Amino acid sequence: MAQVTAGDIVHVHYTGRFEDGTVFDSSEGGTPLEFEAGGSDIIDGVSSGVVGMEVGEKKTVTVPPEQGYGPRDPGLSRKVPLNALPDGIEVGDRVAASAGEQKIVFWVTSIEGTEAVIDANHPLAGRTLVFDLELAGIFDKPQQGPGHDHDHAEGECGCGEEH
Repeated sequence: MAQVTAGDIVHVHYTGRFEDGTVFDSSEGGTPLEFEAGGSDIIDGVSSGVVGMEVGEKKTVTVPPEQGYGPRDPGLSRKVPLNALPDGIEVGDRVAASAGEQKIVFWVTSIEGTEAVIDANHPLAGRTLVFDLELAGIFDKPQQGPGHDHDHAEGECGCGEEH
């Protein structure tokens, strides 16, 4: 049976949880996640974690912050006047702002009186994450060539061209 190699496009069902078992995301009952194994589409711990798996195989990978969303940067969290934020803002809300030409996304982590704490760290930064993975499919990475920018799986590609 074929094993995933770096560069393959994979479909993976997953459940992401914290070390205490609390689930933060899952594809259960939905569409599997598609990404390039060993690529930079998703966090490194999952991207490299599927290399060597076979279709139908299940695996649990533990992803430290350095292979996930990075360490927390305390400099990205600060208090701001509540009236500087949109009306009706609540803890957990995501807000986008611009600083010159740079777009910054931050989350409201707490509100106390007339102040709010905003944080531009990814909400999963600094956390060790545990992913239960199930490999649903392996596909060759599309080869881009003149007039045809994809591979064919068993003669069926759906591109409408005669092959």
